[in-house]
Amino acid sequence: MSFVKGYLLPRILQYVMVILVGTTIVFVATRLTPTDPVQQTINRISMQGAYLNPETIEEFKETLRELYGLKGSVFQQYFIFWKRLLTGKFGPSFTHFPTPVTKLIRDSLPWTIGLLSISTIIAWVIGSILGGVAEYFSQQRWTKTLEAIIMVVRPMPYYIMGLLVLVIFAYFFPLFPVSGAFSVGERISFSWSFITDVFEHAFLPAFSLVLVGIGVWFIQIKSVASNVITEDYVTYAQTAGLKSRKVIFQYVIKNAMLPQITGLALALGQLLSGALVVEYVFSYPGVGLLLYRAIAEGDYNLAMGITVLSIIAIATGVLIIDLIYPLFDPRVRYK
Repeated sequence: MSFVKGYLLPRILQYVMVILVGTTIVFVATRLTPTDPVQQTINRISMQGAYLNPETIEEFKETLRELYGLKGSVFQQYFIFWKRLLTGKFGPSFTHFPTPVTKLIRDSLPWTIGLLSISTIIAWVIGSILGGVAEYFSQQRWTKTLEAIIMVVRPMPYYIMGLLVLVIFAYFFPLFPVSGAFSVGERISFSWSFITDVFEHAFLPAFSLVLVGIGVWFIQIKSVASNVITEDYVTYAQTAGLKSRKVIFQYVIKNAMLPQITGLALALGQLLSGALVVEYVFSYPGVGLLLYRAIAEGDYNLAMGITVLSIIAIATGVLIIDLIYPLFDPRVRYK
């Protein structure tokens, strides 16, 4: 009972408050934009050559306001917004009218999750191991060379790394496709040819993410490991004659992994928002590219749906890591 009152309940309340405040900010921010989605839709229909008389236009405006959740006062719109959110419906997309926002996100989400989750985990594993080993052998020449390379790669923005990889491996050495998730005309299936085609298209965006991600995890665990190495239990293990491999993995890296685990949970929670740049560079049909187009075209129903899902994903990741953290750190106890 003390666990529920002292630990579980406060964190669940915090989780609910984060989602409540975050989604409210999204609602307010989208209403402050100068774009009128109703007028935009009418202009788009008019540009296609359709003639609408004034009475029809007014009726159409009322229908669109109801569909877009823009009918009534701001407080009424806010109530409609939460009603749609709780039922999993964000209304139709403005630029893909009348396609529902949930369908667009559902179609794009698997590509983003597949690309970013795998690349994030690969970068986390490689960066954590390299950082721990490099700090243990910090006086070796190869570690100094590796650290110098990491220091060059780490500050590089994702889009610069993506463009660099794209130029080298798609133009100078055309080994991989330039853009997309699979070849034009290829049918989605579980066949070996389709899986191979998807892997070839995903390699360059994943490779650019892994290169930059390794630098992030490398520097983070290296800074923590520098303090762990000075601990008495590490010195005792070295004095006792244990093999370097055992000291590195069982004493240094293992005890330096706690911040890495927290960082991984947050990184996985930020998949939806972190995909924007790399998916735009490679025209990868995920949620990031969908969000970019929604912002560029003023489709704030779609942008709001993606942003709200990002807030929920990040808050859920933090909640999960809070609840399971004592499994990784026996010093933490529920009070």
